[in-house]
Amino acid sequence: MILTTTNSIEGYKIQDYLGIVTGISVNMPKATFSFNMKKYYESYEVKINEVKEEAFQKLRDNALKLKANAVVGISLDVETSPTSGLIFVSITGTAVLVLQ
Repeated sequence: MILTTTNSIEGYKIQDYLGIVTGISVNMPKATFSFNMKKYYESYEVKINEVKEEAFQKLRDNALKLKANAVVGISLDVETSPTSGLIFVSITGTAVLVLQ
């Protein structure tokens, strides 16, 4: 599966546009009581990357359901809430069938 933010894939021809697909993931990290802000931000970064990866997997799974072998025009939105620690990741793109 090819995933790209561009609207085309060099060396490939888009044969069919199959529809818009989305992958969404939400997570609230466990509260940690640490006075080391460096460790806090490092663990928060790791959690954001985990949530982002989960959203990409959902996007990929939704594209496969449409019989796509690529997703083009991917847009990524990451939102966090400083008060609750909530992490929300939404990824959207166009599922396509490409030929080399």
